[in-house]
Amino acid sequence: MPLVSVPDDAPPVLASSSALNQLRSFAHVSYYDTLPGTESALIERIRDTAAVLNIRSTTRFTDRVFAACPELRLVSIWGTGTDHVDLAAAARHGITVANTPGVSATSIAEHALALLLAVVRRIPEVDAGTRRGEWPRGRLVQLAGKTCGIVGYGAVGREFARLAAGVGMTTLVWTMHPERHPSLQVTPLDQLYAQSDVVSFHLRLSPETRGFAGAEAFARMKPTAIVINTARGAILDEEALVGALTNGWIAGAGLDVFTQEPLPPGARVLDAPNTVISPHCAGITPEALEAGLAMAVENIRTFFTGGHPAIVGL
Repeated sequence: MPLVSVPDDAPPVLASSSALNQLRSFAHVSYYDTLPGTESALIERIRDTAAVLNIRSTTRFTDRVFAACPELRLVSIWGTGTDHVDLAAAARHGITVANTPGVSATSIAEHALALLLAVVRRIPEVDAGTRRGEWPRGRLVQLAGKTCGIVGYGAVGREFARLAAGVGMTTLVWTMHPERHPSLQVTPLDQLYAQSDVVSFHLRLSPETRGFAGAEAFARMKPTAIVINTARGAILDEEALVGALTNGWIAGAGLDVFTQEPLPPGARVLDAPNTVISPHCAGITPEALEAGLAMAVENIRTFFTGGHPAIVGL
């Protein structure tokens, strides 16, 4: 039985999941419900293990970590993001990196739609006003008949396109990988920004997408446009986004992800006008959680039985 380390189940999600028992049925498990905090502590927790089940993206797998763990053969990530893993270093050390693509797509897409509705219908504002004894009405936006630009067409982007169409929106799509969708009509990015009433980002964070949309992108958008981001905070230039909202270049934003998480006290985005925020929770539903943990465990089982887990490419 392979030795598998779970170095960072904090706050715990795996501990109460049936996936942990599944993992223990075919592996010796070294389990930690605290964050390692430092590279040295992470190395200590995984040094002698053949595989790691990674729960938190705050745990960073660097070249130094891989070099110090000669027995390590697999990092199985719960989630889709890989920006905390040095994929090139993993390849150099012969370590496979797997993730769980698609399992949270429905949950994240639904949350993106919820953020959008909260922004255009000003739900937080009218709720607070009504509770204060006011009767705030008007200034709301109808989505049917509007245009939704979708930047990134992976599992979440495709699901959000379906939901947007379901509320009567016309969808425009841009993707970094048009070759994967030969029948898809791809809209040039500048055109998408200029024509869309809503621009929703669904890209994986990578060196190519860090800071993908900044001041120039927001300046191309309609002054009535709404920006939605449930992907990764660093895909957007957060300071430029706050500036665009403050200066009226765009009308609002719904954000589940941020450059620094948790948000520090005094973060400028907290005071940005007509902005609805949530704490990077779009994919955390019981259904998505269980499906993702089960797939992360199954990736480990598949790897050690000679199968093909969901391998992340460079």
